[in-house]
Amino acid sequence: MEPIYANSYIPKPRSSTNQSGPRSSERRFHGAVVLCLGLLNVFLLAGLIGLDFDSVQRLQASDHMLSSLTTERDWLNANLTEMTKELNRNPCPAEWRMSSCACYLLSAESGSWEDGRDDCSQRGAHLVKFLSNFTKNETQAWIGLTDKAEEGTWKWINEAPLSVKYWQESQPDNGGGHSHLGEEDCAHIKITGGKSTQNWNDLLCKTSLKWI
Repeated sequence: MEPIYANSYIPKPRSSTNQSGPRSSERRFHGAVVLCLGLLNVFLLAGLIGLDFDSVQRLQASDHMLSSLTTERDWLNANLTEMTKELNRNPCPAEWRMSSCACYLLSAESGSWEDGRDDCSQRGAHLVKFLSNFTKNETQAWIGLTDKAEEGTWKWINEAPLSVKYWQESQPDNGGGHSHLGEEDCAHIKITGGKSTQNWNDLLCKTSLKWI
């Protein structure tokens, strides 16, 4: 009896390389993800640290500015207090009177406008400017205003032009057309004790009056 042969196929086992390929790729992918997440965390942490450092610097700068402003405020308050004390004192010489942060003296004697100008100059002063009311007592006195240089152009004794005016109604009138009164080229103040600010008048400069 002849032997019978049959073909048989025995499958070969897959190599270990083919079996581990997908798993190895998956592990590499997971590792890359973990690495990216780690780097992202590092960047976020660095950013937070940078922001925190910047905030600290800004806070320190604000504290420094606040301290400087506080120091400046205290300095200004101290100076204001000292200035208030100085203002409460009378810095004017004897017999002089302080008004609107300036010293004034109503002369005891009377004379012409030029006499008043010269007397003030000898005292290191000048005839008054920009004065409406000075005293509650009724009086008339020369002030440092004249139009001697040019008729109708009134200037202060320091050549400053006249801007604020306290003329009486219808004044100045240069004598009102009465030639016997002469040229009224000098201004005086007529104080009546009231609150009126319209108390200037022009007058003949040789008239005898007190002066301020």
